[in-house]
Amino acid sequence: MEPDERDSVAAWWHMVVRNLRSFPHSCSTLGRKIASLCDSFTSKSLKEHICPPLMHMLIVNFFKAPFLVDLKKPELKIPHTVNFYIKVEPGVILGIWHTVPSCRAEDAKGKGRSWYEAALCDGNPIVVYLHGSAQHRAASHRLELVKVLSNGGFHVLSVDYRGFGDSTGTPTEDGLTADAVCVYEWTKARSGTTPVCLWGHSLGTGVATNAAKVLEEKGFPADAIILEAPFTNIWVASINYPLLKIYRKLPGFLRSIMDDLRKDKLVFPSDENVKFLSSPLLIIHGEDDKTVPLEFGKKLYEIAHNAYRNKERVKMVIFPPGFRHNSLCKSPALLHTVRDFLSQQWA
Repeated sequence: MEPDERDSVAAWWHMVVRNLRSFPHSCSTLGRKIASLCDSFTSKSLKEHICPPLMHMLIVNFFKAPFLVDLKKPELKIPHTVNFYIKVEPGVILGIWHTVPSCRAEDAKGKGRSWYEAALCDGNPIVVYLHGSAQHRAASHRLELVKVLSNGGFHVLSVDYRGFGDSTGTPTEDGLTADAVCVYEWTKARSGTTPVCLWGHSLGTGVATNAAKVLEEKGFPADAIILEAPFTNIWVASINYPLLKIYRKLPGFLRSIMDDLRKDKLVFPSDENVKFLSSPLLIIHGEDDKTVPLEFGKKLYEIAHNAYRNKERVKMVIFPPGFRHNSLCKSPALLHTVRDFLSQQWA
């Protein structure tokens, strides 16, 4: 921002502050209450009023819809599914839905958590699904994907990170990463020789690459990683987020966004993480994705392809217009794309 521009914005804000503070003081008790509210409001900068709510909306959890859903009863939303909880650390308990392959639907009838847990080693591949920033595991577009994968022979564990859905705890980047690592390791401990894939969508792609890097550093790389509509890092994604368009012309706003991301240690650096991975990596992206533009997925693929020693372990598939950000599950080609890639990598 130019110096003159900064001065004009500061002068405008001080004028607003002065008018808000002076007007109510000529009134009675109500006026004093209004004055107190004004003082509380104007004691913070314009940046402080706008940026923290936006950061919470963009990075952590937009809203908790769909509302009035009993997450303890997944059978009301999706068949052959059980709800259960995993404790990650003191104060953090994650809600998870486990959907078995539809070919085991009859076997699953009337069964409880212990049967579902034992089923993880039945040889059918497993997906640990890490969703995006808004809503929770019962969101309709997520259930559509789970149904597609279940019909395709996959177990799916749909995870709500800490602070999402009915999971306890406060969301942070490190916290979400710990949640994903915990669920993956819990699943691997029960899956026998059955492979387990980390699948991240949108924000979940950042969580997935963070978790995959941690697993790599532990010496136990993920069996496979699928990134649906990924970004390079959250800084770039935030600047280009559609909901910010109404704010982007505010002087200094983008700089404020960067300051808040830096302060809260929010990075989700997939562009750096993929340089350290060896797991099979599939990137899928819709050509008409307006939320996370295709260029980000292409850039991430380019970085990964250049970094991987075994180039055959990295693949990108671009889906034609019509599926946007949340609806790749509606493409008839999705299941074939995923199964073909994983079968080649796990052969």
